[in-house]
Amino acid sequence: MHHMLTIPNLLTFIRIVLIPVLFLVYWLPFPWAKPATAAIFALAAITDWFDGYLARRLNQYSHFGEFLDPVADKLMVASSLILILTNRTWPWPIFWLATPAIIIIGREIVISALREWMAEIGKRAAVAVSMVGKVKTTFQMFAIGFLLYQHPFFGIRIDMLGFLLLQIAAFLTLFSMVLYLKAAWPYITQPPPSLD
Repeated sequence: MHHMLTIPNLLTFIRIVLIPVLFLVYWLPFPWAKPATAAIFALAAITDWFDGYLARRLNQYSHFGEFLDPVADKLMVASSLILILTNRTWPWPIFWLATPAIIIIGREIVISALREWMAEIGKRAAVAVSMVGKVKTTFQMFAIGFLLYQHPFFGIRIDMLGFLLLQIAAFLTLFSMVLYLKAAWPYITQPPPSLD
């Protein structure tokens, strides 16, 4: 049990605990609620970077951490996108937010299933995280943070910037999914082993 209570794993736990906090703060009837929600999301994004860095630096890798970290990421991203979609005051058609949200959440489901299947056949390394995936994550995190903020920032409409970044993130999401599927395709199309 003690090997689960590492600093990187505690940071991941904090990220999961922040999800209900994110929801509660978002719905508070105060002008600071949306910026505070964006700050909570930013804190979660920072812990995501930090737990990976500390796992490498302190040599505190664990199977539990490997399992929990991507789960925490996906829960935080999906929850935040759903919160953004509940806002009825956006100046653009909801289609332009719902479509990227579906692409991003759908891609996570597809790639999670693909990685699980590739691990079962011992080819997990063939679908390792690509550079495109890392760039996509960066765009996605800034997009969600800016869209959650929902206030002008020093006179700048950062929600508009978030909207544009979300479109780019959705495109990169599809592109990275194609790369993953291309890497896995030779294994997916192999005939199953003979039973005799």
